[in-house]
Amino acid sequence: MEKEDFLILVEWFSKPEFWGEYKGLGQLSKGSIEKWYEKRLAEGGKWFFIEKKDGTKVGFIEHLLWGNMLEIGYVLIPTERGKGYCTEAVQLMVDYLFLYKDIVRIQAVTHVENFASQKVLDKTGFKKEGILRKSVFVMGVWADFYILSILREEWKEPKILKETA
Repeated sequence: MEKEDFLILVEWFSKPEFWGEYKGLGQLSKGSIEKWYEKRLAEGGKWFFIEKKDGTKVGFIEHLLWGNMLEIGYVLIPTERGKGYCTEAVQLMVDYLFLYKDIVRIQAVTHVENFASQKVLDKTGFKKEGILRKSVFVMGVWADFYILSILREEWKEPKILKETA
């Protein structure tokens, strides 16, 4: 993702349905998104679009560096949910991170009632570790989130991405 792509994020972030019922509203200006992006890059993170085969952007996925581990996050536009795009994007991200980064674990957090996100992570090999109680303020209440992870030894081999010489 490049800075010139931020206008699509401004459009998406301005719609409460983009974030869904399990995430707080993320309405941000282009300038705020640029600052957020620069901060993530400085911390070792990266953002990527999730695209259909025809190049249509349908969401984004990111990874953030926390010490010696990485956390991933992702969102799809509502009309493209449930079609497998997110599962494929998470599998690609996990393959990439374990093939090219010297890390031992990748983690993700998801609202305890977000069964679709939990299914994506389960299909990719993530395991539930516990509950982060009342950790995020969502739609006027403090919500519980699961923390899930996949360890390098659980990953074993790429599902999609193959290492190149």
